Amino acid sequence: MSQRTYRAAIIGTGGIAHAHAGAVQASGGRAEIVAVADVDAGRAREFADKYGVPHAYTSTEELLGAEEPDIAHLCTPPALHAPLALACLEAGVTALVEKPPTLSLAEFDTLIAAEARSTAHVATVLQHRFGAGAIRLRRLTGSGALGRPLLATCLTQWYRDEAYYAVPWRGTWESEGGGPTMGHGIHQFDLLLSVLGPWSEVTAVATRRARPVETEDVSMALVTFESGAVATVVNSVVSPRQTSELRFDYERATVEVEHLYGYTDDDWTVTPAPGQDDVTALWATGPSGGSSGHTGWFAAVLDALDAGQAPPVTATDTRRTMEFIAALYASAFTGERVRAGQIGADHPFARRMDGSGAPWRTA
Repeated sequence: MSQRTYRAAIIGTGGIAHAHAGAVQASGGRAEIVAVADVDAGRAREFADKYGVPHAYTSTEELLGAEEPDIAHLCTPPALHAPLALACLEAGVTALVEKPPTLSLAEFDTLIAAEARSTAHVATVLQHRFGAGAIRLRRLTGSGALGRPLLATCLTQWYRDEAYYAVPWRGTWESEGGGPTMGHGIHQFDLLLSVLGPWSEVTAVATRRARPVETEDVSMALVTFESGAVATVVNSVVSPRQTSELRFDYERATVEVEHLYGYTDDDWTVTPAPGQDDVTALWATGPSGGSSGHTGWFAAVLDALDAGQAPPVTATDTRRTMEFIAALYASAFTGERVRAGQIGADHPFARRMDGSGAPWRTA
């Protein structure tokens, strides 16, 4: 039986769209880009020409109606993610949404409801879950081969100067939904959550230290998981020595990865506890060679669609991460510990990630 080729559209042709186009082109014919859309007609046409795409539009609605794609890669600024994903779902088109998928937890719940009414799916692009090292670690964690997870640290310490925030839609609650907690650290702590499982409590701080923005530029959280494991999470855009680090301390070993915007196998290290040298051999088994880029994520999307399943990262998985973000902000801005499930539909931090307003808004 011949393999299906999925008709893909890319909506929004800025910087991250090139990673999506590359992933489609690397799919070995499993998908092809049939059209792109961007409000800037010249940029859309230039992008289409670069990747040999036959059609370019300035309207998402026009593209969806004319091309009837199977999947749409949403690569626009964050404020447009939810309305465009809703339009895709209503048209029966699976929406692959860049992070953050929505500006709030309540807005994300509207996507879950729309997905339930649609023949299509919505999935979030959180590609760091799909590198070989992360896949191997989840398998070893799930099997108990590393013993109980005890402690973890999750650091996203990046640097974004004032010129970065000169782009009008950056640095505001209305357009980005938050600061580095929403738009930068989400990759690392989403991977943390995918390894350690459900979180139970969050205690956090968020502050605006150096950047002329409405949102925070630093946040920190102490997290307790249902397993009993505890973790620290740091998100920053004011750190000149940039790094992305995850460290997991298990009973039998410490597993670490340090990179910046994407890891390979070479970025992972394993340190066995005394007398646990067989852990090194366990780590050497399983998948290898895969980086944490969009190519591996997109291959997993196509595998799921071929199997008639919801593509990763599913709405259920993403909601856990979005609820964690809302809880972090709620704890930081109220000074209270926040439990999983505490932020209901009518909670201020469900409707907006800054709740009733960041503390420094009126300072």
